Amino acid sequence: TDEVAQLVLNDNYRQNQAISLMERMSVYRLGSKQHFIRTLESQGLLDRQLEFLPSDAEFAERKARGLGLTRPELSILLSYSKIVAFQQLLESDVPEDPYLSKELVRYFPQALQERYADHMQRHRLRREIIATAVTNSMVNRMGSTFLMRMQEDTGRSPAQIAKAYSIAREVLNARALWAEIDALDLKVPEAAQVDALLEIWALLRTMTRWLLNRPGDRFDIAEAVARYQPGIESLRMALPDIVSEGDRTRFADARAGWLDAGLPQGLAQQLATLSMLYSALDVVEVASVHQLPVADVARVYSGLGEALHLQWLLQKIEELPVDGRWHALARGSMRDEMQQQQGALVAQVLRHGEGDVGRRLSAWLGRDDTALKFTLNMFADMRTQLAMDYPTVSVAVRRLAQLAAAGSA
Repeated sequence: TDEVAQLVLNDNYRQNQAISLMERMSVYRLGSKQHFIRTLESQGLLDRQLEFLPSDAEFAERKARGLGLTRPELSILLSYSKIVAFQQLLESDVPEDPYLSKELVRYFPQALQERYADHMQRHRLRREIIATAVTNSMVNRMGSTFLMRMQEDTGRSPAQIAKAYSIAREVLNARALWAEIDALDLKVPEAAQVDALLEIWALLRTMTRWLLNRPGDRFDIAEAVARYQPGIESLRMALPDIVSEGDRTRFADARAGWLDAGLPQGLAQQLATLSMLYSALDVVEVASVHQLPVADVARVYSGLGEALHLQWLLQKIEELPVDGRWHALARGSMRDEMQQQQGALVAQVLRHGEGDVGRRLSAWLGRDDTALKFTLNMFADMRTQLAMDYPTVSVAVRRLAQLAAAGSA
């Protein structure tokens, strides 16, 4: 009885935590919430007047005043997103995935797990339980609009998105990080915990998109976890010693910030490392293709990124204002394109010359190449501007693609 009560309380805790996360992002992601409401309305799944949700005129007023949705309004969106996602996953092959069958066992109290694990696979509500568990994990951790945004941005199905999210969560070992953050209740300010959760949210979003943008329709969770998790762990252990001076500075600043917020040293170290893992899956993939140590490929990623000012470019992409669905799609596409071109350029560096990766990078950057010089001069000019807009950032990302194409010609 006590364990069942705790499971119920944990579920309530997760949903309140999800609302806090959505509330933190509510102002600058207000357009995403409005689009979500409109989409559900168009499908006949939601009546915003019945649920006392803002009209389009009220959304415009809140945006002008810098206000987001309230917690009760966010809780309604959370509920509807779970209802929709559950039905979509129930009608898919997600409940048949062998890896996700673990969610079925985890759903029950420990005593039942120990005595009736074999019987659980024959439970008459087996599919519904797995679909519920996957829905709760994805929506509680990623918010009410995540599934819809991933569908619109990548064209993938809800089932593929749920599997990609599950892969990202497992390779990052996110559950362990979440548990450490939860353990800080009443020990650090709640705002610090939300900040930490947002750090994980951003990385999981990036990893999920990367997996969804890969060619092919097969998302084998067990196979993908086995492929990427060892490399990710190796990379996390090696960071920040293998990265550029600029990345080391950013790591030190982030770590100091987490420590100032009251987080323990181990967790502060891990959270500071997350900001350097945005290309981690690509690093592991390239290392596998070229049969090189993950740390060596990461050195090239970091060094090339510093030389081409790619961290600056990524920051400028993230700073672009989002006013509606198409701005959000444009920003996400530019982020994906930049990451793809960085991977292509790293592959070129690894094929260039001989010796260790440091020499190859130096040789690639030091060559007398018109396209490279033009790119560096263009970026230097752009960096003198106080602000960047969509056309300017688009030109910068396109220039990266042209540089990659020139090197592969």
